[in-house]
Amino acid sequence: MTRPENISLPDWEILKNKYPNNLEEIINKINSGYPVQYLIGNVEFYNSIIDIDERVLIPRFETELLVKETIYYIKKIFANKKIDVIDLGTGSGCIAIALKKSLNCNVDALDISIDALDLASNNALNNNVNINFINKDMTDKFTKKYDVIISNPPYIPYDGYVADNVLQYEPNLALFAKDEGIHFYKQIINKHLNFLNKPGLMAFEIGDNQKEILDDYLKKNYSLKYEFKKDFNNRYRYLFIFNE
Repeated sequence: MTRPENISLPDWEILKNKYPNNLEEIINKINSGYPVQYLIGNVEFYNSIIDIDERVLIPRFETELLVKETIYYIKKIFANKKIDVIDLGTGSGCIAIALKKSLNCNVDALDISIDALDLASNNALNNNVNINFINKDMTDKFTKKYDVIISNPPYIPYDGYVADNVLQYEPNLALFAKDEGIHFYKQIINKHLNFLNKPGLMAFEIGDNQKEILDDYLKKNYSLKYEFKKDFNNRYRYLFIFNE
């Protein structure tokens, strides 16, 4: 069978090996919009292999850059000190696992979805890291303080554009937020800032059109040092808040 143009050569080789008896069915599924990553069953994320399925969002390159930039700031702020980190809305656990493997840290990883936490726990086990997984809403009150709070929360406005295949197959719970998409940023900053040590860091992935509204919100409500950073496409996709 000839490789379809919309499937990369590496993915094609994996699919041929994984689905030798029903490859035509798999191709039809991909052509209908079903994510090839779910069919393969895993993705590479920041030097780790992360298993995925429809319980969690597919980790993306933009989130890898969030991890990279966060590690840069952590090393700059804390040097080699052992730190406490919490990942809010962990999903597949990709962020928490990457940070645990890269840094001297204790990591808590929180998600409202028990199904997501089941998958994340298996990913931590498969990557030989010890992470404390917690089944709570990211806006619930903390029970301890942290040096780093990191999150890639739902940030798409309910009337915002979402590709049909993402809307149909990826968990909507992890996609949408009210208040022009910035509800969870406001909640996390408002409720958890007092649980951030000094020095401390908050790190967020944001929507590519949310810099202005978040900048305005922070200026009006807080006296904090913060910085927006761009992704590989020169779009502002990250917010870092420094508790000094």
